[in-house]
Amino acid sequence: MLKRHPFLSWVVALSLGLTPALVFSVSPAQADQVRERQYWLKDYGIEQAWAITRGAGVTIAIIDTGVDGSHQDLAGAVIAGADFSGLGSADGQTPVGSDRRHGTMVASLAAGRGNGANAGVIGSAPEATIISASVSFSGGAVSPDDQIARAVRFAVDSGADVISLSLTRNTRDWPETWDDAFRYAADRDVVVIAAAGNRGSGTVAVGAPATMPGVLAVGGVTQEGVASDAASSQGISLGVMAPSEGLVGAIPGGGYVTWSGTSGSAPIVAGIAALVRAAFPNMNAENVINRILMTARPVSDQVPDPLYGYGLVNAFEAVTRDVPSVSANPLGSLAAWITLHRRQEGNPTVVPLGPAAAEEEVGAPVRRVLVSDVRRETLPYLVTGGFAVALLIVLVVGITRVLMARRTR
Repeated sequence: MLKRHPFLSWVVALSLGLTPALVFSVSPAQADQVRERQYWLKDYGIEQAWAITRGAGVTIAIIDTGVDGSHQDLAGAVIAGADFSGLGSADGQTPVGSDRRHGTMVASLAAGRGNGANAGVIGSAPEATIISASVSFSGGAVSPDDQIARAVRFAVDSGADVISLSLTRNTRDWPETWDDAFRYAADRDVVVIAAAGNRGSGTVAVGAPATMPGVLAVGGVTQEGVASDAASSQGISLGVMAPSEGLVGAIPGGGYVTWSGTSGSAPIVAGIAALVRAAFPNMNAENVINRILMTARPVSDQVPDPLYGYGLVNAFEAVTRDVPSVSANPLGSLAAWITLHRRQEGNPTVVPLGPAAAEEEVGAPVRRVLVSDVRRETLPYLVTGGFAVALLIVLVVGITRVLMARRTR
């Protein structure tokens, strides 16, 4: 079990859906078996999209437990990295944390290259490059919240076009350090994608960062395209759905593992976002997200649906269909949310002030006028009040003397 931080409840997507691991060796026959298990490549239009682009020129940041770039399916894919846990290596390629395999599994579904013509794990965007930001959710000198915030900024500064987060805070809210980091990504035109979380691991409702405005939240479906009871949380912030069951991924050391969970759904969509960015190199992040939403296949008459979001993601449609442009992120603005919800907590000067505050800014002269006005207006009342008090005292003294004179008779 993961230790619970005293001031937050962390459930990492790496613990969100790992089935008992089935690890394969790397012999050619078994590697082919790995490729055969990747049903989503055909079912979700990914293979079709490769006729248009395979993601060359786009970089995906994997903020996770570290990516083993020496795995044969990721050879040459990892171009930069860093460690934010204090437990890994400077290049972010030393797996850390309670499940060290997770980051490599995630990366392989986003931008795995496979090995040979039809062997190994191949990602949605097999020609995209990877930035590995290693973080730990069960230890380290820095809190998980701060690790994530620093990793997001690093990813942006290192040239990420897409950020993939297969993790959840297991609460709808998030720390203020994330306000700055995720707004930094939004302001610099980076697509941010996050896993919705898994009901089977206790995340009944979608949790942050998937609840953050502007972030594309990815839920999970079974191989039949039905929302997974065990491997997908529900909520109004869901964007699209992608496979979360019957997945296979690469693990450190050259092996493979079967697994399930929205941990795998998110990088599949991150790879599709990379395909869109490669197909439309001048398209901003808002329209990349909108294109993925608008080309998803709806599952119900209600769109977005709290169980399916905008529907099942479709890579081919996302890179080919004519979609009208938008002027804002359809998933909302984090900057606007911060202005509305953090205004009571931050510096009051951030909030536009009304006329009363403007008058206060005039300074001492206004205060002197107000003080003199108060003195001038209250002086008559003070004089009148003093006279009344004096008269009352005289009456009391007089009555007292009369009463005492009567007693002495």
